[in-house]
Amino acid sequence: MADETLRSVTLQRTSLGQYEVRNTRGGTITVGVGDGTDFTPVELLLAALGGCTGADVDHITSKRAEPDHFSVHVTADKVRDETGGNRLVNLAVELRVTFPEGAAGDAARAVLPRAIRMSHDRLCTVSRTIELGTPVDTRTESSPAD
Repeated sequence: MADETLRSVTLQRTSLGQYEVRNTRGGTITVGVGDGTDFTPVELLLAALGGCTGADVDHITSKRAEPDHFSVHVTADKVRDETGGNRLVNLAVELRVTFPEGAAGDAARAVLPRAIRMSHDRLCTVSRTIELGTPVDTRTESSPAD
């Protein structure tokens, strides 16, 4: 793949079950396993799904009117079974958006359903990846201790 298409983050262990995530632009967040306030990997996946969908819809609708309220609520059920292992089912993204009264708000409200469909059907990389079921190649590189 060409370098302009590559997306990456690096996780560095800080303690048992705790990791610092760094992106190529220098941003950092911490990730945990759920015994503190840090987001878990599953919560980050839900945030990525909501963030991707929300950003798509926001960019399209805000060209018409600035929203009075814009929030995204993402839910899923975690299941464990012998067939599929640990995974999420019943993923749902709920956008709660209100626009001001007037012609601009009416235009934003009118395009909202189309913006949501566009995000779901082709724009949101996260939801498209989840729905299409992209394989994950997990590798290891280890060296002996000195």
